Amino acid sequence: MPVSAAATSATTDSAADAAVCAPLPVLGRDVLVPLVTGGEVEYAALDIAASAPALQRVWDDVAAYAPYYGSVHRGAGYLSQLSTDLFESSRAEVARFLGCGEGDQVVFTRSTTDSLNLLAAALPADTRVFVFETEHHASLLPWEQRADVEVTYLDAPRTPGQAVETLERALAEREPYANALVCVTGASNVTGELWPVRELAAAAHAHGARIVLDAAQLAPHHPVDIAELDVDWVAFSGHKLYAPFGAGVLAGRADWLQAAEPYLAGGGASRTVARRADGGVDVDWHTTAARHEAGSPNVIGVYAIAAACKALTEAGFEGLVAREQQLVERVRAGLAEVPEVTVLSLFGDDAPRVGVLSFVVEGWNSSHFAAALSAEYGIGVRDGLFCAHPLVRTLLGAESQAPGECGAPEGAPGEQSLNAIRVSFGAGTPDEHVERFVAAVKELVTQGARWSYRTEDGRCVPDTAAAA
Repeated sequence: MPVSAAATSATTDSAADAAVCAPLPVLGRDVLVPLVTGGEVEYAALDIAASAPALQRVWDDVAAYAPYYGSVHRGAGYLSQLSTDLFESSRAEVARFLGCGEGDQVVFTRSTTDSLNLLAAALPADTRVFVFETEHHASLLPWEQRADVEVTYLDAPRTPGQAVETLERALAEREPYANALVCVTGASNVTGELWPVRELAAAAHAHGARIVLDAAQLAPHHPVDIAELDVDWVAFSGHKLYAPFGAGVLAGRADWLQAAEPYLAGGGASRTVARRADGGVDVDWHTTAARHEAGSPNVIGVYAIAAACKALTEAGFEGLVAREQQLVERVRAGLAEVPEVTVLSLFGDDAPRVGVLSFVVEGWNSSHFAAALSAEYGIGVRDGLFCAHPLVRTLLGAESQAPGECGAPEGAPGEQSLNAIRVSFGAGTPDEHVERFVAAVKELVTQGARWSYRTEDGRCVPDTAAAA
């Protein structure tokens, strides 16, 4: 069930009829945190768009392997052989999860950011890159690091159709070119809205360009199939896919990766190294994924990603999507009952989205509001510009916030001080956490904070010296 502009509404409707899954067990689901008003409460982790808690099953799989940890691709001993087999079978599991073809490569990296920087380093000289200003910084910024690559930034579209039209126009205006790449997100890390990936891929390929999908926010919520979406590469991070920190994936076409200089030079990337008569060295680099995986790999991180891919697949995405959409509707309906709350959106209130919503509250600085949710209700959300500064500034427009209020960020020269609140949830989120969040928003707006707050290191924090 891949995502596209034509399929998003159908995806949501069919999900509603699917068997709804219970929350998947995750680490930290029963952690108690103190409240400034006294007592403790179960922590409501509603910032999973930044980092999702590890699935209990993933953690158990990693713990079971840990005693057998050994070097990879370098040892003749039993544990080394076992670890090598585990590492490569994890690669095969991720390839299945993404629907990779026979000629595709799965390269393990540190994160989505690392994956996209790897691809940027592998671009042929004089490639033209097209990227919407709405992207997360991980997919907005890497291309500028290449002096021999031309980057075209596209304005924020206001409908999925406009996104396709904008891309088609930009590609047509700049033809001909030897190589071109389009970079697009699958689901916004700010609004949660689904992007028309398949249609954008068709537009790119019609003009001879390739396309890379930033699936960091999409893969944890929807199936991602390279062949069905017709994208050339997919990048995502383990820590957003309910796996522990430290590993990521770049998967897709092999040719540019095989032709590029190794991302890192070192052991594992080289097949043979020999001294030359002139005193230098000749290196024969691997043409497999190992070419860009120099050094001792993060075996546990890679195995955790594979375990998460398998767990989500076996849980059934249709049921996971159906339940998440129920949570989305609860949050949207609850926030709609508060006139002071404005939910941010590019494509409109009815646009299909994953469990990510950002909003502002009239009369509140977002840092202050987020601090109160944490300190008084045990709810963890995000505030700021979410590493997508151009997008959030576009969405907020003239919605300035008082610069003197607790935690108000400093605006760039000539710009207003802007920030927003983001709530995000998914497969491991209990219903009670979402219900507590909605109730807390209503109570804070109508009754105000019960505690006083101060600014510390640019953030709003509870003032432990005195109560409000």
